[in-house]
Amino acid sequence: MKILYATSEAVPFCKTGGLADVAGSLPAALAAEGAEVAVVLPLYQRVRERFGDQLKFECYDYVDLAWRHSYCGLFSVEKDGVTWYFLDNEQYFNRPDLYGYMDDGERFGFFSRAIVRMLPHMKFWPEVIHCNDWQTALVPVYLKDDGVREDRYRSIRTALTIHNIEYQGRYGKETLGDLFGLDYGWAADGTILMDGDVNLLKGAILMADAVNAVSPSYANELKMAYFAHRLENIMRQCEYKLSGVLNGIDMKLYDPETDPRIGTHYSAADMSGKDADKAALQRLVGLREDPHTPVVAIVSRLVSHKGLDLICEVLHDMMELPMQLVVLGKGDRKYEEFFHWAAQQYNGRMAVRLDYNEELSMAIYAGADLFLMPSKSEPCGLSQMIAMRYGTVPIVRETGGLKDTVQPYEAWRDAGNGFTFANYASGDMLYVIREAVYLYKDYPDAFGRLRKRAMECDFSWARSAREYLRIYANITGQTWRPAEEPAPAAEEVPAAETVETPVEAPAAEEAPAPAEVPAAEEAPAAETTETPVEVPAAEEAPAAEEPAPVEVPAAETPAPAEEPAAGEPAAEAPVKKAARKPAAKKTAAKKPADKKTAEKKEKTTKKGTAAKPRKKAAE
Repeated sequence: MKILYATSEAVPFCKTGGLADVAGSLPAALAAEGAEVAVVLPLYQRVRERFGDQLKFECYDYVDLAWRHSYCGLFSVEKDGVTWYFLDNEQYFNRPDLYGYMDDGERFGFFSRAIVRMLPHMKFWPEVIHCNDWQTALVPVYLKDDGVREDRYRSIRTALTIHNIEYQGRYGKETLGDLFGLDYGWAADGTILMDGDVNLLKGAILMADAVNAVSPSYANELKMAYFAHRLENIMRQCEYKLSGVLNGIDMKLYDPETDPRIGTHYSAADMSGKDADKAALQRLVGLREDPHTPVVAIVSRLVSHKGLDLICEVLHDMMELPMQLVVLGKGDRKYEEFFHWAAQQYNGRMAVRLDYNEELSMAIYAGADLFLMPSKSEPCGLSQMIAMRYGTVPIVRETGGLKDTVQPYEAWRDAGNGFTFANYASGDMLYVIREAVYLYKDYPDAFGRLRKRAMECDFSWARSAREYLRIYANITGQTWRPAEEPAPAAEEVPAAETVETPVEAPAAEEAPAPAEVPAAEEAPAAETTETPVEVPAAEEAPAAEEPAPVEVPAAETPAPAEEPAAGEPAAEAPVKKAARKPAAKKTAAKKPADKKTAEKKEKTTKKGTAAKPRKKAAE
């Protein structure tokens, strides 16, 4: 299966959020399952600066977007069994940041158009193009638009992953033709127009062959007005092609036993290294070095849907608990100012870093004891998975992917891998924080078992990759079996059984015509009275109808050598050589009971005399 994965960012080339982590891991996992995979993304300035010497120039062409006729270069690099393509246009992509410009609509409109027009220059013609969020939402639309004029585009199927439906790519309706080069019919029939604006994500949802969210719970939430940001009716309309596939993480990259980004390595079997990492974190951020006080961590963008309002409401109550708090992130100014002020009130017990630093974030994952994510909405979330991988127990609200990955702690049966609360309420959040803190301090053994269960959770991409491959197979009509999946052994069993089935069947059918039955098959039947009765005899009663004339000469008895009689003790009982034949295996299964032997002989005599007249009558 040939898959082209279209994304606006991907690790390790460029990153602003969780999309980059997904795009950096999923293609390699698909390739490991046996698919042929390529990824296409813009050639940003930061990609050119860091990886320019590794990129190979393939070719260039010109892309038409409305009235524009723009250059597009194609570069590539091979990595982890995946071909990575970069589309170059310095006017649009040679900028320090990935997003946040006034012409973002035009930039990613060009990117989507260039993906479609540059397909002939890539090493394979894709069967599926997998798009992500609004930045590539025009790809399914352009494929449908071009497919009217060019047959080759009709064979391509499209899948769309919604990572966060809040960002939809909305622009004024005048941009439809002038900016994106689409006919007004796309707006007139309601495909791409919503609330008087062009809505790129809506058009992609309607035009894609498959739509999926990044967790099963989020897929269900997208049909509700509270989560769908006015697209709930569209999601319900497309429910037949909507699914939820939980994201994963790179289990080799995030491994506390080998990760070079943390100070001391450790594992679920030996947690002594985590104590050292905790002490190092406390020194690094200026917290009091206290091994018996739990460190609660927040690593997040400081925006409202992350649930930061709940923390602002009860922060003073939280800090009354025997705990320390460390916050890393940046975002809305009101939250930055609040956390900066709070850190000054709780010097030595609360540390805030208004930045995003990869090295510091890994130190927090490795050194903290609890990880707080009270999100108002969370499509999937990767932070809670990374935290559990490093033995930092999550405290989350039950929404989206948080609900799918964190099972609540239940003391009565010592189960669960974290702490959860359902209602978006600061009091409920405070309650579970208090429960987690006191479990850490008062019941260290129970907390240790909880931590171990969290570390042993499997969030690898292999599971998710197989689910995506099933989606691709459904929309392309193919039957897909992962590369490492062996053929089921059950398929071979019937083949072995059918060897004997045709041989036994004729014996039962020919029973009424004793004149046609070979004497060799009938001879042992007369001597079966010396052998213990077997269970199948009751089911094979028709065998009793077979005549067994003992007067048949042994010379006429055929004795095929292909079927050995080894392992058949019943076949050794007869004294006559004519009876010691390989066919005893078949006749032994048809032995009648001792009581029926006399009846069998009597019937044989009668049938023997009547056989010839019937045969003549038949002639």
